[in-house]
Amino acid sequence: MRGACACAVVCALVALCAAGGPDEESLAAAERQLLALLGLPRRPSPRSRPPTPVPQAMRILYDMRGALPAAAANTVRSFYHTATDLDDRFPQEHRFRLYFNISGVPGDEVARGADVTFQRAVGVVGTQRLLLYDVVRPGRRGKSEPILRLLDSIPLRPGQGSVAADALSAARRWLKEPLHNHGLLVRVIDETVGNESIKFPHIRVRRRATDEHEEWSAIQPLLMLYTEDARARTARERGETSLTRNKRATQRKGHRPHHRRKEAREICQRRPLFVDFADVGWSDWIVAPQGYEAYYCQGDCPFPLADHLNGTNHAIVQTLVNSVNPAAVPKACCVPTQLSSISMLYMDEVNNVVLKNYQDMMVVGCGCR
Repeated sequence: MRGACACAVVCALVALCAAGGPDEESLAAAERQLLALLGLPRRPSPRSRPPTPVPQAMRILYDMRGALPAAAANTVRSFYHTATDLDDRFPQEHRFRLYFNISGVPGDEVARGADVTFQRAVGVVGTQRLLLYDVVRPGRRGKSEPILRLLDSIPLRPGQGSVAADALSAARRWLKEPLHNHGLLVRVIDETVGNESIKFPHIRVRRRATDEHEEWSAIQPLLMLYTEDARARTARERGETSLTRNKRATQRKGHRPHHRRKEAREICQRRPLFVDFADVGWSDWIVAPQGYEAYYCQGDCPFPLADHLNGTNHAIVQTLVNSVNPAAVPKACCVPTQLSSISMLYMDEVNNVVLKNYQDMMVVGCGCR
């Protein structure tokens, strides 16, 4: 489906919702089509349970409104540790097994990056090292040791902020073998005395009994998974980053505005269209933005085409033929010639926070085609 379709379907959905009595079947069809363009199989309904707090890291990425840290990725999914009975086997603060359930990631998405972010503990000194392992096969008590694969090794020094460890190879294995996701093993060791475990690590790996829920929610380990979906991958491989038409390199002579040209307001141009997600009933699962300016293109493409209308050579010929014989061919159409992307922060069906960059959602320029 062409890139311009996303913006067009948004306009259609808004128009249906704004109508006095929209046809329910048409409204449902437009909503399904737009959700498909957004890469969603159905409308998420996560508010049946308490909403997951939006991680600060996701807010920062959303506010950047730019390229994601992982090359080619257009989606970021955040995951917190899912508590299990195995947690009781790791009572110390220097060693813990983290389990991130990524089974809800769509099958067409390819992992381009993954890291686990740990928040630093306060007032800890010394030279330590963070070791992150993929649990390839869990051990059995009294029978076999677990099979571990080292993913990352990071020196820890006193400081503030967070520490990120690479977990991409584990995430890729989990996506291919979801039944063999046994989590990650985190260890913090003291470098000054070999591989000896320590009592007070530089980073927080598990919740203490004294931690309040809100306090722990802000500092608990977080998996950030960066993926590229099939639509973005196809566009990248074809070199289609956006629907862009460059202006002609040279000015065409003989196409200056005619003295009898129509009023400027009737000429092809970009016009305002604000999409309010509350109007289409999506405010309960979209975190940000609450809406955005989509714009649309409307107006006449009169003969002769002025340079600012950015018409193609074909549009010029079509307009010329129409001026001679209107019955032979219609006028060129006013359509988007340049589109830009928007970022959307939302809750998926299993209450995980997702950040996704959607191409071709906002009209930047209009022209005659």
